[in-house]
Order: sequence, then C-alpha cells, then structure tokens
Amino acid sequence: TGSGQQSVTGVEASDDANSYWRIRGKSDGSCQRGTPVKCGQAIRLTHVNTGKNLHTHHFPSPLSNNQEVSAFGDDGEGDDLDIWIVQCGGTYWEREDAVRFKHVGTEVFLSITGEQYGHPIRGQREVHGMPTANHHNYWKAMEGVFIKPSMDPAKHDEL
Repeated sequence: TGSGQQSVTGVEASDDANSYWRIRGKSDGSCQRGTPVKCGQAIRLTHVNTGKNLHTHHFPSPLSNNQEVSAFGDDGEGDDLDIWIVQCGGTYWEREDAVRFKHVGTEVFLSITGEQYGHPIRGQREVHGMPTANHHNYWKAMEGVFIKPSMDPAKHDEL
C-alpha cells in the first residue's frame, strides 16, 4: 500500500549502520558544511547508504494510517517534499538536544509510535508523519560526525 517508495523505519539499536542521515541545506545550497544548524532552519536529511532524502506526501502509512514517510530521490536530489524545519529550544540545534522535524509541504511532524512491521522487515518500526506535536516526535542525534566550521582561507597563516 502507499506510494511504493522506499520505506523509512526505526530500530532500537543505536549502532545500526543503516541508520545514518546527513543533514543538508535546501536544494538552493543554503547550508555550508560545518555551519551550525539554526532552530527554525529548513533542511534536507539524506540517507547515507542510499542517497535518498527523507520525504513525505499525502499517502497513508501502512501500519498506523498516519502520513507515510519514505526515502525519495537519487544522490540527494529529490523535490520540495524533502524539506523539513528543525524545531528546537535555543538558537542552534545542539548535539545533546531533542528536536522535532516539521515537514514544510504537509506540516506534519516526523514521528515514531511503536507499530512494528512483520516479514520482511520484522521488528522495524514505522516512521510516519503526525499532524500534532507530541512526545512521539522528538529526535536526538545519538552518534555521528560533527564538523566544525572551516577556517577562512584568507586568514590561513600556515605554509
């Protein structure tokens, strides 16, 4: 059922190599590598292993009947339905912060509530969009590579 696009699921294990996402700016290139992500900033999340973007649209999700969340596009290129707003409490998304992601096009929150798939992805949980902010929409970066902003090349003083 649904759109036929690649499913996005959640797992309990924090060391699952298939759970890594890269944070990118909107398609206009408005996010320079190493720049802190501002609360309220529009981003894209690109799956490291497949190069597909976190995406949602008006299709019901197969288990909970919320809004389907899928992986879409090729090599990080998708469409306007790949854009999410980072909602957090301060000025920037800090490493330890729990944040929400609100979809720009459909205004749902990226969520996980516990519904689990059977065969062939037994035990993986459905990731979906929900229309209201609640305790099911908090996400936290548990591990990853955090890049500091690069030095201004004009001020570089090494040979």
